[in-house]
Amino acid sequence: MNIHPSAILTLVLLVTHSQAFAAEKISPSEAAEIASEAYIYGYSLISVEMTRRVMTNVEKPMAKHAPMGQFANLREYPSAKFRDVTAPNADTLYSNAFIDVAKEPWIVSWPDMGNRYYVWEFYDAWVPVIFDPGSRTTGQKAQTYAITGPDWKGSLPDGVKELKSPTSTVWILARTYCTGTPEDYKAVWALQDQYKLYPLSSWGKEYSPPAGKVNPEIDMKTAVRNQVNALGAEDYFNWMAELMKDNPPTKEDAPIVAKMAKIGIVPGQKFDLEKLSPSIAKEIKKAPESAWASIVAYTNDAGETNHGWLLNLKIGHYGTDYMARAWLAAFGIPANAPKDAVYLMGQSDADGDPLDTSKHKYVIHFKSKKDLPPANGFWSLTMYNNQYFFIPNPLNRYTLSPRNKLKTNADGSIVLYLQSDNPGADKESNWLPAPSAIFIPMFRLYWPKENPPSVLDGTWWPPVIQKN
Repeated sequence: MNIHPSAILTLVLLVTHSQAFAAEKISPSEAAEIASEAYIYGYSLISVEMTRRVMTNVEKPMAKHAPMGQFANLREYPSAKFRDVTAPNADTLYSNAFIDVAKEPWIVSWPDMGNRYYVWEFYDAWVPVIFDPGSRTTGQKAQTYAITGPDWKGSLPDGVKELKSPTSTVWILARTYCTGTPEDYKAVWALQDQYKLYPLSSWGKEYSPPAGKVNPEIDMKTAVRNQVNALGAEDYFNWMAELMKDNPPTKEDAPIVAKMAKIGIVPGQKFDLEKLSPSIAKEIKKAPESAWASIVAYTNDAGETNHGWLLNLKIGHYGTDYMARAWLAAFGIPANAPKDAVYLMGQSDADGDPLDTSKHKYVIHFKSKKDLPPANGFWSLTMYNNQYFFIPNPLNRYTLSPRNKLKTNADGSIVLYLQSDNPGADKESNWLPAPSAIFIPMFRLYWPKENPPSVLDGTWWPPVIQKN
C-alpha cells in the first residue's frame, strides 16, 4: 500500500508524541518562541479555512458566496463594503469555489475564451498555487481537468488532465478580465455560466448540486482577517491541529512539525493548554499577539523597495518561508504567482514620507506611454485604505487602468492624480480617489513582460509618488 509521505510523518508524530513530550522539558521562553513560530506557520491554513467557512455558508450560489462544490460568480465588481478577502481587485470578475477532494476527484472545465484574458489559480489549504492555467500558460481553448486528492489513484475519462492536490481542501479562483461596462459584464457572464464543477462520479450524468447548509453561528459580517486574529491561542492551535489531519504538512515541514510537538501541537490531536504547566501555558497564550506583531512588521521586509514601492516576488510558492506565506494570507489572500500577476504597493512618497491625503495631494508622472507598466495582459492601479479595502468615493472608482482612457499631456506624459477631492473635469479621467487619510496604492501587472524593461527582473519600477 502506498502512503503519502506527509501521512507517514503525521503517523510517526502521533505514535511518538506522548512519550517524547512527557520526557522533554522546555523553558517558558522556548515555549514562547515555538508558539510564535507555530502561529505564523499555521496562519495561512487558518485563514483559508476561515475564508472557506464564510464564503460557503449559504444555501445557494450568490454573487460572493456559494456552497461547497459550486461557483460563486461575481457579476459586478465589489463595492467598498466588501470584506471577504483583503486587497480585492476591480480588474477581473472572480469565479470562486471551494472543494473537498478527500473522497473523490472533482471535474472543472471552461469554454473557449476567445481573445479575453483570464487566469485560473488553484490553491491548496496552505494557500500556495498548485496550478495556474490561463492565457499565459495553457491558452484560450476549452479545457477540462480532474482535481485529485493526495492519495487518490484511478483512471480518468479521455481528454481529462489530472491535477493532484497535496491537501483535501482546494480553493479555486478564476479571474476573467472585464472592462466593467454593462455590455462587457454580459459577455463575461456568458462565459461564467459555462464554468462547470462537479464530482467525478457524476461524469456523463446530469448533475444538480445539493443545497448548502447554513451555520448561523458563523460570522458573515466581520472581515475574515479580524476573525482569525480574534482567536485565542488554544482555539487557534487546536483548530490548526485538526485541519492538519486532512491537509498534511509537507516533507519540508518536518522540522517545524517536530518543534511544535514539544508544546503539544500535533496533527490530528487535540491541543489542550491544561496539559501544560502554568508557566508554559502563560507564554503560549501570548503567541497570537506577538506573532501578529511580527507579521505586520514583516511588511518592511516582504520584498524589495524602490522609488517608494514595495515588490514581493515571494508569492504563490513559499517553500519553508512561513512568514512570507502568513503575510500574504493576512494582506493579499489569495494572490497570483508572479508570472501571472505582480503586485507593487506604494509605501512612501519622493521625500520618504508616509502616504497621507489628509496632509497632501499626490501625483504619479509617466514621461510617456512607453514608460507605463509593461504587461502582456494589462495593468491597473488600485486604491486601498490602510486595511487593504476599497475606498468609498462619488465615482465608485477603485482602480485606474488603460480602460479609463487616460488623458495624455501635450508633451506625451501621463499624470495620475491620487487625492481625496476631484482635481477637475479636465483631470478626472486620471483621478484615483483616495481617502482623506493614510492610504495604500497598488499596481497590478497581469502577465508581466519578461524581457527588459520588466518588473520581474527589476529593470522596471513605477515612478516615485510625488506631492502635488
